[in-house]
Amino acid sequence: MSETAVNIGELMAASVPMARTLNLMYDEVTSERAVVRLPDQPDFHNHVGGPHAGAIFTLAESASGAIVLAAFGDQLSRAVPLFVSAEVIYTKLAKGPVTATAVLGREIAEVVAELDAGRRPEFPVDIDVTREDGAVTSRMSVVWTLRPNG
Repeated sequence: MSETAVNIGELMAASVPMARTLNLMYDEVTSERAVVRLPDQPDFHNHVGGPHAGAIFTLAESASGAIVLAAFGDQLSRAVPLFVSAEVIYTKLAKGPVTATAVLGREIAEVVAELDAGRRPEFPVDIDVTREDGAVTSRMSVVWTLRPNG
């Protein structure tokens, strides 16, 4: 696990109570991708014995937030990242531990250039959630914005 993953994972656990409640594990966090795991926990199962859709949504949203912090953490003195919208598609039954892998949908420099120009940039983060066997159980796309301070 990278130092960035540890730092962002600790930050997320300290500042986002649901991340802490679900015991999310931040395996990799860089500006290129974030990999976050949801351990198999019966308290968060649904009626078919897998992780509840709400837990999977929170896992994917947390992975998207981690990559946003890694990519734009140096902009926090002048802008706050905000979740704008999400679309999620559940494709297969999730069982056991699941892992969310998030990637940015726009170049960091392009987003920062919009912020520099006084605009409020929006950018997508795409997330695949997989089972241990590698099967994709859901896909989520989150739109984030950097709202300028002031």
